[in-house]
Amino acid sequence: MNKHARLDLAAPALNTQGRPTLRVLGTAISLLEALRHRAEADLGINVVFDNNDFLTTQHKAAQEPATYDIYDQCFHNLDIVWYWRAVQPIDLKRITLWSEVNELTKLGHIGPNPRFGQGDAPVKKLYVQSNLALGDQPSGLISMLPTTHNFDSFAYRTDVGSAGANMASWAALLDERWTGRVALVDEPAIGIFDAALAARAAGLMNFDNIGNMTVDEIDRLIDILEERKRAGFFRSFWRTAEDAASLMVDGKTDIQSMWSTGINILSGRGVPVEQSVPVEGYRAWHGGLCLSRQLHGRMLDVAYEYLNWWISGWPGAVVARQGYYISTPERSRAYLTAEEWDYWYGGLPARSELPGPDGSACIRKGSVRSGGSYWQRANNIAVWNTTMDEHNYLVRRWMQFVGRA
Repeated sequence: MNKHARLDLAAPALNTQGRPTLRVLGTAISLLEALRHRAEADLGINVVFDNNDFLTTQHKAAQEPATYDIYDQCFHNLDIVWYWRAVQPIDLKRITLWSEVNELTKLGHIGPNPRFGQGDAPVKKLYVQSNLALGDQPSGLISMLPTTHNFDSFAYRTDVGSAGANMASWAALLDERWTGRVALVDEPAIGIFDAALAARAAGLMNFDNIGNMTVDEIDRLIDILEERKRAGFFRSFWRTAEDAASLMVDGKTDIQSMWSTGINILSGRGVPVEQSVPVEGYRAWHGGLCLSRQLHGRMLDVAYEYLNWWISGWPGAVVARQGYYISTPERSRAYLTAEEWDYWYGGLPARSELPGPDGSACIRKGSVRSGGSYWQRANNIAVWNTTMDEHNYLVRRWMQFVGRA
């Protein structure tokens, strides 16, 4: 059954003879130079990264599918790209390690007593149905190969943030004691959930479904945030992990949205920082790889080789050193030292200094990753990053709030 025939495959592929060049469109989350160089060496190809912020990447993926071969993004950024048929289904018969991809992706949870987070759990958009809709009913085709993922919350300076405050709740992110010392991530489908989890935990408002807010709920939440902004509550809004870390390094914030890569930067700089383990649960995200609709022939083969390479072990070890997880963790275990595995996946104290993805030390001996093991963290998800039904409205309101409209 050839479902691919319904897609437009007219655009030419790059370099179909000789050493092919694979063009990967994505963000700084996974477009690391170490990965690019290793892929070139292992696969005998040229790899070109097109690195952008989330919104730029999503818009380019949807509107310019002939400019890339691989779309490296997150499940919550898939809807618009899939709607425009910018990417084609992935044939599971060509994914050699599919049986080893873990259940967090395939089922939405791990373990016997899981918390199935609200929002865009990857399984809801994983399988391609007979009518080309996306759903959780297993089929022979998937929309995106699951790769990197993590469980985020907020970070705070332990030298000031823990003084008389409950930092084990999202409510801390909107606590007025931090006025002028707070920052949020400036990406609508991410920052809105940090704010929503905080507002709900603080008792400022409730949601019928926090993963799919109504227009009225979006308005009420943005109104709360705008009132805080007018009072000088927010110091900044950031768009990259490096920018987030710089805010704390420069002494501008005490508490803020934060990603694992930012935590690692701060730890490496000696900044006393901790990621919160909110009792309400984490905001989770899951990345993956899509195939551009223009791929066929030799370049389609090359793209499948790249997809299989990504979950083969070595790349997962690199992303582990960023503080991220991979969908085939046992494959990556062989490329991590026992000390690295115990720290990043096992939740145990670091028995020695541990390197980041660039090889320099980023984890100090004795450090413990907040939240425990991978399996503990994966069972504490409140909501997944999500593109809601009212996403377009949310983007307009969010841009007005952060001052970009």
